[in-house]
Amino acid sequence: MYDYPSHPRLARTGFPTSRQEDGNDDDPEVLPGKDTAKAGELYISFELADKKWKVTASDGCRSPSRYNVDAGHTTAVADCIRKAAERCKFKPSFKAHSCYQAGRDGWWLHRWLVQQGVDNIVVDSASIEVNRRARRAKTERLDGDKLLAMLLRHHGGERVWSVLREPTPEDEDARRTHRELARLTSERTAHMNRIGSLLVLHNLRPNVIVGGRDWAAWWERHREQVPPVLRAEVERESARLSLVKQQVKALEAERRLEVEAGKQPLGGTPDSAAGNRSQDSLGAGQGALRLAALCQPARTRRQSGSGTHAVRQWRQPDGARHQQGRQQASAGVAGGTGMGLAAPAARQRVDAVVEPAPRRQRSAHATRGHRDAGPAPGHRAMAPPRAR
Repeated sequence: MYDYPSHPRLARTGFPTSRQEDGNDDDPEVLPGKDTAKAGELYISFELADKKWKVTASDGCRSPSRYNVDAGHTTAVADCIRKAAERCKFKPSFKAHSCYQAGRDGWWLHRWLVQQGVDNIVVDSASIEVNRRARRAKTERLDGDKLLAMLLRHHGGERVWSVLREPTPEDEDARRTHRELARLTSERTAHMNRIGSLLVLHNLRPNVIVGGRDWAAWWERHREQVPPVLRAEVERESARLSLVKQQVKALEAERRLEVEAGKQPLGGTPDSAAGNRSQDSLGAGQGALRLAALCQPARTRRQSGSGTHAVRQWRQPDGARHQQGRQQASAGVAGGTGMGLAAPAARQRVDAVVEPAPRRQRSAHATRGHRDAGPAPGHRAMAPPRAR
């Protein structure tokens, strides 16, 4: 990996300039007809934008090559990679590594680069280190150089960012229904709030749900109390709200069909709950034994001089004991009839196993405190306070 020298031009980019690169050229004289191509690794960073992309490439030993291409122009990207490899004098079988930040372009660029034989990674933007001690310049060129330097550190074995896991095209497409439903739900709430805000301008406060089953009758009775322009705006908002509600119902029906078909199994279905209850009833004895053992406010330690384990009881605050009792009662109810009947017997077995540790007796000549050793010589013992 390139060792960054202390140079004022390297404070931002971390790469040597073309002048330094030419001045340090100590290569031996090349014989005519000799193949000067070498096997190496090319590192590429993509700074993606809406209209233009900044492609920065280097081998880690020379100043980076920077190219501007149109957004989404894969042919231009492939041409930039070829030019950077020719500048580094790589063989056709060179290896390329690339990276870009996760954003609106998604995963299509990652899959295309992998198809071209490029080892690409997609990184989390929030995990990229920045200097927050002072204001810093931020341009596409500096961001591209920063990504390239961190890519070199990443392949050097340093942990510098979080690499995202590529989802399959099926998993990526399966997200659309859930995300669209969440967006439509927030849009429905926005339309309802907008209609309510418009009506409050004229002291109209509907006592029904906006867009609900009683909304049409309520609006028919109060629509004349609103000026014509505002009335038309409320009716347009109501039409958009009605359309959004229809789409929400259609998506919810589609998700229900997927759940019934087994494409999207949910954790709270009645079948899974029944299966869990049957398993709890079959293993009620062992489950109650574990529950009673966990509920014991005890701490296990090994006694010196004996080969058995003893449990030392620790007193808990009243609030903790009260909350623990509520949790035990709720656990007994949730466990079903088998758990409730087996819990007392299991608790008796635990009490038989648990042996309280013997209380340590304090010596008569203990000198830890005045209460144990009595008053010190020369001090008068204080009399207890007189009762009022």
